[in-house]
Amino acid sequence: MRKLTILTMMCATLAFAGWAHADGGTISGTVKLDGAAPAPKQIEISKDKEVCGLKPHFDQSLMVGSGGGIQFAVVSLTDAKGATTPETVKFDQQGCQYVPHVLAFPVGSTVQVVNSDGILHNIHTYSEKNPSFNMAQPKFKKVITVQPDQLKEPELIKVTCDAHGWMKGWWFVAGNPYYAVTDDSGNYTIKDVPPGDYTIQVWQEKLGTSDQKVSVKAGATATADFALKQK
Repeated sequence: MRKLTILTMMCATLAFAGWAHADGGTISGTVKLDGAAPAPKQIEISKDKEVCGLKPHFDQSLMVGSGGGIQFAVVSLTDAKGATTPETVKFDQQGCQYVPHVLAFPVGSTVQVVNSDGILHNIHTYSEKNPSFNMAQPKFKKVITVQPDQLKEPELIKVTCDAHGWMKGWWFVAGNPYYAVTDDSGNYTIKDVPPGDYTIQVWQEKLGTSDQKVSVKAGATATADFALKQK
């Protein structure tokens, strides 16, 4: 009898998982700047120029494409529920710039901070819900691993380098599976969303947050576009 009960539960779980994948909907859209795009601001490289100054660096806090699309904005469903699967992700330092500028991943993930430059860096995070850390990364230390127990709570984490003051980046620690980071045209897609009504929010480091309501239907694509104004 016990074996039959366990088997029944397993079948029900698998059936639900299959239903969620088959009948989930998609949300897609574009995040654009409402107004004229600012001119790209070049960053002055004042240290380690033989590595950091090989190509021009520009401020990435507001990256706007030719069509007005904003890159590196985070779009997420703030009121959705759903289990996340931890991942192992990379946050690289290339030419004294963080790649990617905004990294999004589920809670409980492992972040490998890579030093591709072969010079001294210093990874420094600023967080409220998760432990902050401040660690030197000399050239011989190729990877610093941030463990899952340091990333257990959903939040936005600012990342800087104390050795190179112009280096700035962000980690978005997601509490559900429904999030995305916009590409260089401002586009995003969130897949396998259970049917229902949600609040969808966009965050951009200079323009703040904006949200709206979105309804998702089984097997269909809902559109949620954002137009953000400069403050």
